[in-house]
Amino acid sequence: MFESSGPARTAVRLGALAGILAIAGAARGLGRQPSSGQPPQQQAPPIQQRPTGLPPSTPTQPSPSGLLIPVQPPPAPPPAVLQTYQPVTDDRLLHPDDRDWLMVRRTYDGWGYSPLSQITPANVQRLKPVWLLSTGMNNGHQAPPIVSNGVMFVATSYNQVIALNAKTGQELWRYRSPSPPDARVSKPVNRGVALYGDKVFFALGEAVLVAIDAKTGKEVWRTIVGDNKQGFYMTAAPLVANGKVVVGISGGDGPIRGFVAAYDPETGAPAWKCYTIPAPGEPGSETWPAGDQWKTGGGATWVTGNYDPATNLLYWGVGNGNPWVASERDGDNLYTASTIAIDAATGTIKGYFQYTPNESWDFDEVSPPLLIDFTRNGRTIKGLVNFTRSGYLYFLERTNGTIKFVEGKPYVHQDIFKRLDPKTGRPEIDPDHRAAIGKLASFCPSWHGGKNWEPGAFNPKTRMVYVPTQENLCAVMIARVLETPSGGRRAGTLNQMYIAPGADHISEVQAWNVDTGKKAWSHAFKDSPNWGPILTTGGGLVFSGGTNDRVFRAFDATSGEVLWEQPTNSGVYAPPSSFQVDGQQYIAVVSGWGQDARSMESRINGVSLGHYPDVPEGGVIWVFAVK
Repeated sequence: MFESSGPARTAVRLGALAGILAIAGAARGLGRQPSSGQPPQQQAPPIQQRPTGLPPSTPTQPSPSGLLIPVQPPPAPPPAVLQTYQPVTDDRLLHPDDRDWLMVRRTYDGWGYSPLSQITPANVQRLKPVWLLSTGMNNGHQAPPIVSNGVMFVATSYNQVIALNAKTGQELWRYRSPSPPDARVSKPVNRGVALYGDKVFFALGEAVLVAIDAKTGKEVWRTIVGDNKQGFYMTAAPLVANGKVVVGISGGDGPIRGFVAAYDPETGAPAWKCYTIPAPGEPGSETWPAGDQWKTGGGATWVTGNYDPATNLLYWGVGNGNPWVASERDGDNLYTASTIAIDAATGTIKGYFQYTPNESWDFDEVSPPLLIDFTRNGRTIKGLVNFTRSGYLYFLERTNGTIKFVEGKPYVHQDIFKRLDPKTGRPEIDPDHRAAIGKLASFCPSWHGGKNWEPGAFNPKTRMVYVPTQENLCAVMIARVLETPSGGRRAGTLNQMYIAPGADHISEVQAWNVDTGKKAWSHAFKDSPNWGPILTTGGGLVFSGGTNDRVFRAFDATSGEVLWEQPTNSGVYAPPSSFQVDGQQYIAVVSGWGQDARSMESRINGVSLGHYPDVPEGGVIWVFAVK
């Protein structure tokens, strides 16, 4: 159906297909963005007057309008794939079947690895699209296809979840909950759903958590996570751990106090809340100025964490401090720019590692470390591996609490850190590359970091971790004091991205051996940033998109050779996943550019006009198999 004889013909056919999808979506009303938060009108009371013109013996029934009509066929039975849907248990989350993809990174360790091995370097060139579906939404699509028992769940921008038959693409139900007209959701994207029992858990942009019936798509309960009027909103996928639904919060670029919160999956009742900015008297409070600044210190938690069932600890990343200008918040400012270890039973912080004390460059370290055991000097270390926004790769040791430093090194060009303390990992900052009020400074990487939120992946067969990186993208920044309408003051910045002089590329896919701590291979992109989350498989492949040419690629996991490319309708900004139905392995991904990827593209195009074109938006789910 989708076969072609060359890349050009593929691009033409898929371009035409994307146009057909857009027209079909508009015809079905799918292309309209939700605009009304009002509940549906109640059904009118039935009018018992029998329509004239019907034979007297014709049986009738009330209709949704309240008028009598001839009796209609009964409702269709639920699709067979929903009738056989099995609840997601703790055991299934801990030991997922190879055919399923039950959470955002498939397993609690965050590996982004599928053991499925039907698709290999030998046959990946025969990978073809088997079905596509328009999501009906624009803006960035950042959620992976989640698959359980042959049912796929895809979250999109603007508070929508779609359930589909994973094999055929048949739509099973579509849940929409438009944000209220006065909601403050600066980034209306979503990074996925969580499954548990017979429910789907979904974070609405206006900082509300909902539970949805997995078989019907009907809302079961909702609970407010944060006050949207105070700047809280949500973009992260929930995580089910220790029998609780755990979520993070967005809004740390403004005056909030970040937190991670847990809820009862049956009722939505709060279980605990873990604040990322300590109150006076709590551990870490001494790293903040005296006064009330801790109440609005930032520290958002806008990416889903990982979990170690052996210690019952959640590893969650914490974002930047507020305000951006570090001189306005003296001290290390715990727990901003850190990974924190949270007791999943109580919400207590048991340990932490801060990558950048008194962070000054918008280096949210929200992307959590991968739980990978690695070897050093003949010793196996229960590890945490993290490619941070600052441009440094960290190898850490996890325990039942404390997080210990093992090793750190730059993985992209960076000039902010002079060195790391070999015992503690604390960086020595070069003051020439730190902006301040009235002081213009340059720094590499830019505020988007060497790697942003998009997750890497680990393959236990190759012992390599794979990451998308931004390379040679730098910035200048100056801080300034601004007067507010109420007569107060706040600190802000003026900034601009630029490409490092002499650079021959601006992004890469990199592979690092976790046991040697050395880079194994890299693939450079000359004219595009890389916003592509990574999937790796037991078949020896790495899948990723993320570039402005709209291409989805497969790499040889060992050598880095590009083995397969597929043009898509937009840029691939979401994590791919892999699943199996009826003995067939599939690769799934959502293509849909927008948000920060769009912003970065426009910023660098502004200083190098014509080299970095706009990328068309519009979400489409792509599912591939070998033919």
